[in-house]
Amino acid sequence: MGEVKQPQPVSVCFPFVGDLVGGSHFSVRDLIRGLDRTRFTPIILVQKPDGVIARFFAEVGVAVETAPPSADLAHGASVSPLRALSLAGRAIALARFLRRRGVAIVHSNDGRTHATWALATRLAGAKLLWHHRGAPDAAGLRYVAPLLANRVVAVSRFASPPAGAMSAAKRSDVVHSPFDTSASYDRNEARNAILADIGKSGSTGLVGFSGVFIDRKRPLLFVDAIAALRRQAPELDAQGLLFGEGLDGMDVKVTERAKELGIEDAIHVMGFRTPGAFWLAGCDLLMVPAVNEPFGRTLIEAMLVQTPVVATASGGNVEAIRDGETGRLVPAENAQALGDACAVLLRDPAAAAAIASRARSEALENFGQARHAEAIMAIYDRMIAPGTRKAA
Repeated sequence: MGEVKQPQPVSVCFPFVGDLVGGSHFSVRDLIRGLDRTRFTPIILVQKPDGVIARFFAEVGVAVETAPPSADLAHGASVSPLRALSLAGRAIALARFLRRRGVAIVHSNDGRTHATWALATRLAGAKLLWHHRGAPDAAGLRYVAPLLANRVVAVSRFASPPAGAMSAAKRSDVVHSPFDTSASYDRNEARNAILADIGKSGSTGLVGFSGVFIDRKRPLLFVDAIAALRRQAPELDAQGLLFGEGLDGMDVKVTERAKELGIEDAIHVMGFRTPGAFWLAGCDLLMVPAVNEPFGRTLIEAMLVQTPVVATASGGNVEAIRDGETGRLVPAENAQALGDACAVLLRDPAAAAAIASRARSEALENFGQARHAEAIMAIYDRMIAPGTRKAA
């Protein structure tokens, strides 16, 4: 009898648009490291081969390729009708690339990538996995995904497509983002590193904010909450630490707001730092003032390094935190409530430590990389199974 040939791995393409690293890139990097390479071969495409995203993947030995020419869409900018026509015109060339490379699945991970690659994927005869990490009312999820996506993966129940006559709800799954649960950091070492950076002593209360400075994440509300915390508990000498990069001048607005409130000496724009979890471990608390955040990565990362979290009861935050048990949830858009909750935990280290311990246990159980990779690979298998829907 002849030798039985093993099936070839399925090619899965991960294209990226722009050159700003965000939560989607961390999730994809963790997913790729967990893929069964006997079943799936990842192809990572970047617009700038020497850019930030390329270096981000290279740091862990993940190879990238340069994508065919396409529009460099601005982060957060809406796609005008004229730009949509331009993107559609480029779709034919992108589809040729996908066919030439034998791509079976395109796994798109943010709005700019959906806009650039969704039509090209369908023209190429490949399957599109639309990974949604935004709000449930996003225009692409409402009007484009129902037409072009074979499957939609949402990072939380909050972010899932709403039901309706024109909806991808029946083709959607909820898969929480993956996290490196093996990371371990010396909290005292990390805390001392922060204190040295800001020129403060060990008695200071360190409250962190982490993420891209955009309106949805409410960095200005963070500044307001630090001001409220300092009024409520002046003896704590609370310091606000913002880790991340500002977009559209938001970092300047943060420093201006701090000056307006007279707390410019207590607000520190720390910049984007890696590994992010190390710096979170150095904070006494992480504050998450975001509104309608689908599923914040830093919230889970803080739980894993036993930094207590105070967050707004909004978006996916309520799916990750049980109020009073694994963190604190407060009303959205309420700087005083955020400041008060921080003061309570900073004044009671034993209660904060108990919350942090329970949070770590739940995060270890629910948000590991292996669990995420298995869930996504199961979706890939369903997408390429015989008889699955070919056209939308």
